[in-house]
Amino acid sequence: MTSEIPSKLGFRFPAEWEPHAATWLAWPYNLNTWEGHLDGAEAAFVEMIKSLTPNEKVNLLVPDENVKNRAEEKLKSEKFDRKNLEMHLIESGDVWFRDYGPIFIIKPDEVAYTKWKYNAYGHKYHDLLISNEVPDEMPLKKYRRFESDIVLEGGSIDVNGKGTLITTESCLLSPDRNPHMTKEQIETALNKFLGVTNVLWLSSGIEGDDTTGHVDDLTRFVGPAIVVTVEESNQKDPNYEPLMENARRLERMENEKGEMLTVIPLHMPEPFIVEGRRMAATYANFYIANGIVLVPIYMQKSDSEALSILQECFPDRKIIGIDCRELIWGYGSIHCATMQEPEP
Repeated sequence: MTSEIPSKLGFRFPAEWEPHAATWLAWPYNLNTWEGHLDGAEAAFVEMIKSLTPNEKVNLLVPDENVKNRAEEKLKSEKFDRKNLEMHLIESGDVWFRDYGPIFIIKPDEVAYTKWKYNAYGHKYHDLLISNEVPDEMPLKKYRRFESDIVLEGGSIDVNGKGTLITTESCLLSPDRNPHMTKEQIETALNKFLGVTNVLWLSSGIEGDDTTGHVDDLTRFVGPAIVVTVEESNQKDPNYEPLMENARRLERMENEKGEMLTVIPLHMPEPFIVEGRRMAATYANFYIANGIVLVPIYMQKSDSEALSILQECFPDRKIIGIDCRELIWGYGSIHCATMQEPEP
């Protein structure tokens, strides 16, 4: 660990579409989350691993030998590049690696990582507090480590890699994250550790989201001055007004160069309810990897439109839909479960 400031050393948080050295995942196993839905969550992970390994390494966390054996059994009959899968015996608490894992930063010829505090979404889930220890258990000794003293989940931010970051007030200003900090102080921390110079603030998140409004369910950069953002056309839906407010804000937003953002609407799926609970189902929770984009789908008519829109955004990548009807039970989807390790 070093007390130096990453941005002053030239480090930045790269855009997700920049080249990856690897993707990090954590296999589902926590029955407090997955009881009755574990097989479906595992099936989604199998598809993710099969899709990622042709183009990049996958580092997979498993908490013990039993879960490792279960994962190997689920993957045994599948065809994929096994030399690109490496398992690590690290207890993670749950699959939402983006929120508790390291956030990697780069400068020419060097990768480092930032370690943030993870408090399980404002101490909502005490069995997940162990996740805060994950970055220090990972085999990252070759990288410089920078530690922040504030709470931040990776799913609460998205960047264009050039200096602009987008987030939500409902999450980063939530009293159960950093109640002692002002908006300006949070922006300063984001600048110091991630090298961003332009922070854009949306309002709030979608129904069923237990994170107080993670932006990776809402609005994502697909280019230096281009975002996709979810919208709801049904005025009676509880998501309608919050998403309209976000859309109004986006109309006035600029990137770090002062360029107005191009905003591409991405329609929400129909309300997705499992066992009486509305899921935070959204197509914005996609993951951009080497050569591909993994997109959550819900076996609805709207799936094809979302896949088509994202194909237009990424014409040089293969768009792959992953059935997330069971994975979404855990209050998250593909982007929440992944973290990119960039190339320098």
